[in-house]
Amino acid sequence: MKSVPIRLTVTVIYISLLFVAVLAKPEEKTKIHEEYITQSVATNFAGAYKDVNEFNIEKDKEEQRKKLIVYEDMTMNELTTMLNKNLNSTISNKGNLIASYSLEVGVDPVLATAIILQETGCKWDCSYLVKACNNVGGVKGSPGCNGSYMRYSSLDEGIKFFIDNLYNNYYKYGLNTAAKMNSKYAESTSWSTNVNNYIKQIKATS
Repeated sequence: MKSVPIRLTVTVIYISLLFVAVLAKPEEKTKIHEEYITQSVATNFAGAYKDVNEFNIEKDKEEQRKKLIVYEDMTMNELTTMLNKNLNSTISNKGNLIASYSLEVGVDPVLATAIILQETGCKWDCSYLVKACNNVGGVKGSPGCNGSYMRYSSLDEGIKFFIDNLYNNYYKYGLNTAAKMNSKYAESTSWSTNVNNYIKQIKATS
């Protein structure tokens, strides 16, 4: 059953009241007119108050959200969700750790995640280096694992060390983009292009 539009209903009521007012006596006409005006004002005021109240609620929500922004108009929850959409296999659901620790240290969390994906293949299935050594950045050193790569006691430790390494050996020297890092981080000249492609993929899932 179709509902009658509100405007049509109001119009019908208005016409009905006018009709009654025409037939009524002068004193009754005045009373009917006053009652109609009173009802109309009350209805309009209630509707306006509801609209203003809803607007203020939404405005307050937006103001509160702005206070929680941590990265490119995203809250920590939104940033974490975006990163987690791109992290699979062994490193699934590590988005919060990557996001929070990167921001704490002063590293771009999306760039850090893109490098991890480039170095590990964790966009689909993580490499042996991640599964056996907890090494997410292809970092070399001792204690050794799988050749000259470093082994970490836990995945969380490996992630934090990787982010610390980005800051201490790259960011501190102004190497804060994939292009600037390329010659120092990897032998392949296409490394930065691959990392930047991952950055685009990550941000497309926001």
